[in-house]
Amino acid sequence: MGGILVLNSGSSSIKFAVFDGHLEQILSGSATEIGGASVLKFTSKDKISKETLVSLPNHSAALSAILEAVHNAGIDVTDLAGAGHRVVHGGASLQASIGVDAAVIKEIQRCSDLAPLHNPHNLAAIEALGDLAPDLLQVACFDTAFHATNPEVAQRYALPDSPEMKNFRRYGFHGISYQGLVNTLADRAPDGVPDRLLALHLGNGASLCAIKSGQSVATTMGYSPLEGLTMGTRCGSIDGNLVLRLAEQFGVDETSQILNRKSGLLGLGGISDMRALHAFGTDAAQFAINHFCYWAVRHAGSMIAAMGGLDGIAFTGGIGENDALVRQKILSGLTWLDADYDPEANDNNAFRIDAAGSSIPIWIVEAEEEKTIAAETQRLLKQFH
Repeated sequence: MGGILVLNSGSSSIKFAVFDGHLEQILSGSATEIGGASVLKFTSKDKISKETLVSLPNHSAALSAILEAVHNAGIDVTDLAGAGHRVVHGGASLQASIGVDAAVIKEIQRCSDLAPLHNPHNLAAIEALGDLAPDLLQVACFDTAFHATNPEVAQRYALPDSPEMKNFRRYGFHGISYQGLVNTLADRAPDGVPDRLLALHLGNGASLCAIKSGQSVATTMGYSPLEGLTMGTRCGSIDGNLVLRLAEQFGVDETSQILNRKSGLLGLGGISDMRALHAFGTDAAQFAINHFCYWAVRHAGSMIAAMGGLDGIAFTGGIGENDALVRQKILSGLTWLDADYDPEANDNNAFRIDAAGSSIPIWIVEAEEEKTIAAETQRLLKQFH
């Protein structure tokens, strides 16, 4: 089978990667600042990187530039087996990766009301690629799909049981990351995926997931990516009446900005980047870090209760993979579980960081969302042939 192009499209950027038939990454990069002072970056298999200032007025132009860069690297779009896209929200209908057709595009459009900051841009990449390479098979992979296995009692808010309320439910996100984490542990952990796994995806966006028998049974994000943990700029879980009060005082649009763009680590510590907070050294910065870790521990208890116990812990995401101090603070709050970590292994970001004698194995798993999308795309393409 030929190569797979993976696209992750945001509001002003498109990340891309190309994988060969053995799912080895042979090219990666990004088009950033679309509509502004755009930059095209790409890195080849031999780690040679190039960065070019280009004019990218829209997503279609960005995709054209990406395909040209891929072509210049010796990969023609006609030689690719297909393309896989990250789509944030699949709603209640799109609960698994699926080949893109007109009906799927229509449903992704319908779900744009559920993810207005993400789905329209995900769809723009699908439609632009369809125009540029109409014969290329495309697959949509949904961040919400992994959580479709949550029981109804976990998905439903206690709202009136009426048709107009059916879409107001907990969907959960970061599903592609969690699926990749499960795949990695299945391949690399000697005993495979533990039966009851606490997974922590910690980055600018952060969530926890209770994974039982390889499937999500609970997660901290809900109707939107706002719910749950303290995040880079999102406040996390908040009393609904407080949201109403904020809307009365500041208006709906400004309240949305406050909750999604001005809160979290930024609101508490003055900066949204965890590494910068460590360096900042102020009392406010330290409080922001402590707040992040406190709520991660507190929500961890909820996830463990949803699984009825714990057999393993896995960290992933930019903070989860690279911030030894944050992992230390979180694990120190879970010592009652007899989950002991090895300080040296933790400081070195080793794959396995539990101490000798710990009852709970602890892993650091590199987030491989692009590879997970490529694998899902390849799996579906085999069904088409």
